[in-house]
Amino acid sequence: MRNKKIAGIVFAIIIVLLLIKPLIGVLKFSPVLFGLLFNKEVSLKKADDNINILLLGIGGGTHEGPNLSDTMIFASINPVKNKTTLVSIPRDMWVSDLGAKINTAYAQGEKKRKGGGLILAKAAVSKIVGEPIDYGFRIDFSGFVKAVDMIGGLDVATDRTLDDNAYPIEGKEDASCGHSDEEIKAYTATVSAEEDLSSFFVCRYKSIHFPKGENRLNGEQALEFVRSRHALGLEGSDFARSARQEKVIKAFKDKVLSVGTLLNPGKVFGLYDILQSSIDTDIKQDEFDDFIRLFGKLKTAKIESAVVDYGDSFTQRPGLLVNPPLSQDYNGAWVLIPRIGSGDFSEIQKYVDCEIKVGNCPISQTPNK
Repeated sequence: MRNKKIAGIVFAIIIVLLLIKPLIGVLKFSPVLFGLLFNKEVSLKKADDNINILLLGIGGGTHEGPNLSDTMIFASINPVKNKTTLVSIPRDMWVSDLGAKINTAYAQGEKKRKGGGLILAKAAVSKIVGEPIDYGFRIDFSGFVKAVDMIGGLDVATDRTLDDNAYPIEGKEDASCGHSDEEIKAYTATVSAEEDLSSFFVCRYKSIHFPKGENRLNGEQALEFVRSRHALGLEGSDFARSARQEKVIKAFKDKVLSVGTLLNPGKVFGLYDILQSSIDTDIKQDEFDDFIRLFGKLKTAKIESAVVDYGDSFTQRPGLLVNPPLSQDYNGAWVLIPRIGSGDFSEIQKYVDCEIKVGNCPISQTPNK
């Protein structure tokens, strides 16, 4: 399955943020409008013909590990070929250099020094995909929730009913739910990190339900819709989750760029303030206009998305990763490693290179060693 829409909430937000920036400039009578209208050149730094961006989404707020990356997307934009390639990186991929999962890279970098999160995350993902990364962009999902509420919610059509009885409740990650320390220790010793704990820690989880068909989602519901990881049936797969993200992105983009939003200065200023306060990026202020022109050129771009994962048992689709047995080699955690060997990203790099240059690249049943 290859989806032609933009994959991941983060990519939508960077586009929307950059698109509404000139509107702010116009409302404030900024000379930025003159430059956008008469200066058509795009002069961003790039490794070759491609501009590569790492897009990160974090839980933020009172989530356990607020700086851990929930969403990681490598985006490669080729203005010459009018093509954008998006590759989703699973948060559970083990990286030996970090001594942890890839989703800890931003958090580790920020812990060392302010601004180090994007530097370390870009370096780690670059090693996995085998491509240089020019820019990084991180969004706090709590800002996304506020933004959706500000524009009046989203209308999203669902292909199937979504039921998830193990959706984590923010702020309840460490709740004992009435169990003693001894009971918790005994129970958790018998399960892996990824097993469903909802039957034991009842107070930590809730059930969410989205019926098939049209749904009006507020900010919190939109976030639940795209972050659900334990949905029943086909909706529990990574591919289904990616498809849900893309539906929300399109609805979010369409609503923001609708007449009702654009002609309301209060909404435009409010939305810009919310998103700006929720991001971390190494895109320089004087490069934003270049990005606006770039996305203007890419309005009709061919957009292809791919996922580096362990495959799909429902469709018998092979993957590039495997789940090794629990081991101290991985700090006893549930992780994913390349199927050809831990730390060997060569097969993944060939796949990413093929997706960028060709697109719709198949994954063989037999690993390439």
